[in-house]
Amino acid sequence: MSGDSWALAVDVQEATTPSVQFDLSKKLDRVRGQRNLKGDINGNILPEKAENGSCKKDADKMDLAEQSLLNKLIRRSLVRNRNQVEVLQRDPTSPLYSVKTFEELRLKPELLKGVYDLGFNRPSKIQENALPMMLAQPPQNLIAQSQSGTGKTAAFSLAMLSHVDTANKWTQCLCISPTYELALQIGQVIEQMGKFYADVKLAYAIRGNKVERGIKLQEQIVIGTPGTVLDWCTKYKLIDPKKITMFVLDEADVMIATQGHRDQSIRIHRMLNKDCQMLLFSATFEESVWRFAEQVVPDPNIIRLKREEETLDTIKQFYVVCKEKEDKFTALCNLYGSLTIAQAMIFCHTRKMASWLTAHLTKEGHQVALLSGEMTVEQRASVIERFRQGKEKVLVTTNVCSRGIDVEQVSLVVNFDLPVDMDGNADNETYLHRIGRTGRFGRRGFAVNMVDSKHSMDIINQIEMHFRGSQNLIPTILKKWRV
Repeated sequence: MSGDSWALAVDVQEATTPSVQFDLSKKLDRVRGQRNLKGDINGNILPEKAENGSCKKDADKMDLAEQSLLNKLIRRSLVRNRNQVEVLQRDPTSPLYSVKTFEELRLKPELLKGVYDLGFNRPSKIQENALPMMLAQPPQNLIAQSQSGTGKTAAFSLAMLSHVDTANKWTQCLCISPTYELALQIGQVIEQMGKFYADVKLAYAIRGNKVERGIKLQEQIVIGTPGTVLDWCTKYKLIDPKKITMFVLDEADVMIATQGHRDQSIRIHRMLNKDCQMLLFSATFEESVWRFAEQVVPDPNIIRLKREEETLDTIKQFYVVCKEKEDKFTALCNLYGSLTIAQAMIFCHTRKMASWLTAHLTKEGHQVALLSGEMTVEQRASVIERFRQGKEKVLVTTNVCSRGIDVEQVSLVVNFDLPVDMDGNADNETYLHRIGRTGRFGRRGFAVNMVDSKHSMDIINQIEMHFRGSQNLIPTILKKWRV
């Protein structure tokens, strides 16, 4: 599949179709005009948000779309998922098919070559069960729970490429994603997987494309964001929704958390034929996601992760009594000298404190990386990748890294500042996510909390009381550590 074969059938302001050697950072720099601006994932300039969503200076929180993109950028191979896959079939009497090799799917030789060229040797857990359903005849609808790094994007990309009838020069497969950047990530996978299948063409329904009304697209696959896709279907008439035979909705949990995207997605869905195959993917299956999925996907097969009871019993938790930030810093250095530490993550409440601590740790000779909210997504991905590779041993961060980022080697998490909400009470959920960065994959880990006031001690007591009734979350009383 050559670069020319993927050209858009519409006029564009700039080159928006990525090449096989796709460089997302250059793309985003160009979109943002290479300005160092703090914005949301769509490039909009926003007031900084505090941890509970209220505006507050110098507090960081990563939204769901940004977190998803960051994971896609730093995960170069499939993650190891210990959760078992549970399959609920629309027809319980139908035999349950799964595959252990891609050859069993009887793919076109061009696609099989693209799969192996992309680095997949055998199907992942989600691919084993999802691909037979997505490729089945007659078509079957699917709702699937799958996190970033499990091979989900490759699975539905392969399904779309297999679904296309190359003799038909109109859009047959439509995939929507919550953001511009996430749509480009999907397009990159499709392009790489289909590069030996030159008869299939791809178009991007994303912002920045100047389109001419009334000219029908000849590209068989369209990837885009809900607003632009809706315009292409209704305002510009580039796509005939009645000719769409496969509709993929990715990152559903992110989609419904983004203002307007939920309603736009439902409007697109209502324009499709009832026999159009519907595929919906989400990292989480909260009640709001289920309600949305039920509106969009009729009579589905369901694939979800069996929820093993979350245990943190491999993490030993302590607190250290200090007086002020300099005293906390001294305690941190003493702590670091008394433990055998592979890598450490240190959480601060504000960017200012994180910068101060990074400077002082660097002065002490530690290899330190800093991660905070004023950095671009690409800069954050680069920092985390270097940390994952062990080039820096200590990562000082705000809450932008409290969840969703897994580094096996982390053996110590330090709450330099305890997590609190806007009312000054314990933020128990953030605490759980923070300390969960250590003790990954069954390894032992330490979590140490710096207590510098009576209020901080009250926070520790609140955290302990909150989790004491939760089996296996905090199995022992937080112990005092003398350093």
